[in-house]
Amino acid sequence: MNSKSASRTARAKALSPRALPELPVLNDDTVSLKRSKGTKSQASTAFDKYAAYSIAVQSPHHDVRFMRRLYRDLIHREPITMREDFCGTFELCCEWVKLSNENRAIGMDIDPEPLAYGVENYLSALCESEQRRVTIAEQNVLARTTAKADIVCAFNYSYFVFQSRETLLRYFEAVRQSLRPGGILIIDCFGGPMCGKPSIESRKLSGLTYYWEQESFDSISNRARFSIHFKPKGGRKRNRVFSYDWRMWSLAELRDLMLEAGFKDTKVYWEGTGRNGSGSGVFNLRARGEAVERWVAYLVGQTT
Repeated sequence: MNSKSASRTARAKALSPRALPELPVLNDDTVSLKRSKGTKSQASTAFDKYAAYSIAVQSPHHDVRFMRRLYRDLIHREPITMREDFCGTFELCCEWVKLSNENRAIGMDIDPEPLAYGVENYLSALCESEQRRVTIAEQNVLARTTAKADIVCAFNYSYFVFQSRETLLRYFEAVRQSLRPGGILIIDCFGGPMCGKPSIESRKLSGLTYYWEQESFDSISNRARFSIHFKPKGGRKRNRVFSYDWRMWSLAELRDLMLEAGFKDTKVYWEGTGRNGSGSGVFNLRARGEAVERWVAYLVGQTT
């Protein structure tokens, strides 16, 4: 399996940890968000943190094809409905509906700011028929839903915000109940010895420099703090544009929790190592991992 963005250990959602209140149930007839008249993005005159994030850690064009290929390989049919949890600006949802005239996408997030940005900048760029097939809800991913999906994804390690076993189990149970027969949950995960100490990495991109910093790690709780910084070309460095307080979940813990939540099987797609020693961006089904300083993998929970 290939995914150009998945090997980036800095992939993370623009979601600050906070209390998760119960929100209304998302039903099949939930109305999609509409672009507000009279609003205009200020990205052209001010630093656009969501555009910078998209450039640095997102690759929705490749991610949706990766998910579709994985589903085809495992379930042997075409996926129609994809739900993106912790969706932020829901760029992935917008790419999903472009794949097929039949495809539908659901995005869920509790933060209204990135959702509004996505409406103005990504949803508005779709044609009318594509817009009708995108449903976005400002909603807790822990809440009960009646809308069913073939694929639910939680990318950029966003579920690491759940720091207790009970809460993460509740999330997996909620996802399983929202999947159609044969549906799958796809999450990404990273870890390794390098994640047990503070570090900072940088990468020059088109128009900006991207920084991924691990600020701390608690070996007792597996709690870690990370931040994303940006320095636009010719501009000042923007520190802690996005910050995260996460629990570093292991693949073994995640697999056990998925099975406890009612998934019938789990599969790990492990990233290989390139010639320079970094991630190759190629993911293969594996029963055993490698002893490496840092690893990235996809974990899939199957309902059948």
